[in-house]
Amino acid sequence: MLTVGNDEAEVERQLAVGQLECPGCGGQLHGWGHARDREIRLGGEARRRLRPRRAVCSGCGRTHVLLPAWVLARRADGAGVIGEALALAAAGLGCATIAGRLGRAAATVRGWLRRFAVRAEALRSAFTALACELDPDPLLPGPSGSALAGAVAAILAAAVAAARRWGELASALSPWELATAVTSGLLLGPGAAVQMINTSCLW
Repeated sequence: MLTVGNDEAEVERQLAVGQLECPGCGGQLHGWGHARDREIRLGGEARRRLRPRRAVCSGCGRTHVLLPAWVLARRADGAGVIGEALALAAAGLGCATIAGRLGRAAATVRGWLRRFAVRAEALRSAFTALACELDPDPLLPGPSGSALAGAVAAILAAAVAAARRWGELASALSPWELATAVTSGLLLGPGAAVQMINTSCLW
């Protein structure tokens, strides 16, 4: 799995000219059909169909599903919706209140928060390091009330650092799309360890 930009035409162009690299071996990726069609829930009642592009590496032969930055791996809701839930939780709101605001089941929101909480300290550390890597004088967050709030603050700080470094290119992404890009869609992935990729460029 690899996170790419939100512009489908640009992703196709990058595949055609060999600008996308395999995250495993660094070989060139080329188009290789599509993954299963799926529907992603956005804010409110909005939904969007997604047919992810699939690519194959000319070096190692591995195939990769290319997900746009607005989609998290194995999640039915967009990165913006999940990110909003995390930000509300960091502000002290409970699952039921967040679920009511977002129009989602409380169990769904609880699942997001539990998964994020398991990885919160590792995410806080990784995104703080990313902010420092992107900006020589980053605006780092101060102490927070919880590990979850600290991780959310670090993600927001990294987004500010990315905007200061890359300007309009980074500003076109929400903080949660940036978080999706550098974690290759695995912001809410399994396990506590966090592997950051795509940190020398947005993708």
